[in-house]
Amino acid sequence: MGKVHPQALHSSATCNFTSKQETFTLWMKSLVLNGKGCTVFDSNGQIAYRVDNYNCSYRDEVQLMDQNGNILFTILKKQIKFSRLWEGYRYPATRNDHIGPCFRVCKNNRISRGGSTYEVELGLDKNQPYTHKIESSTCKSACKISDEFGEIVAELRRKKSCCGVDLGDDVLTMVVELNADLPLIMGLVVAYSLINSKM
Repeated sequence: MGKVHPQALHSSATCNFTSKQETFTLWMKSLVLNGKGCTVFDSNGQIAYRVDNYNCSYRDEVQLMDQNGNILFTILKKQIKFSRLWEGYRYPATRNDHIGPCFRVCKNNRISRGGSTYEVELGLDKNQPYTHKIESSTCKSACKISDEFGEIVAELRRKKSCCGVDLGDDVLTMVVELNADLPLIMGLVVAYSLINSKM
């Protein structure tokens, strides 16, 4: 059986903003036995981010962590009328704090050919809201995250082996563009995965 990432697993320091285009490998599995979550490897095969949900029957709240287990975002499920949405709070903020969520992701209910659109509100915790958009293809694992100007800031797609063969549905390549806030992009990816029951 081939490895998800060919390099050994060691921890490395995580930088918040990209200084160049960077590529990550997402394995939509937890490293915790019988847990739900995902593990993110950088281009050197080192763990960069992870989500480990120890209680598989309870997915209304998850934590995005760095490689050392430090919580970066708490992501909470909300139900408003007929819509499900997910809100991300920068740690250590909680839903009871006066600080609002850093981001909110919800599925756009308009029907579109070939995929779905997800509305992203950002900057809510600073009262300086702006928007991003997540667009998925027919393959729910693949998506593009674009900013308010329509520029792509990150893209997920099925990972291919060095021979060009697609790996499993649960192994993805994520390309993040220059000057992107990595923990924030990961928070959006986690929320998107939760909406689509991929985690």
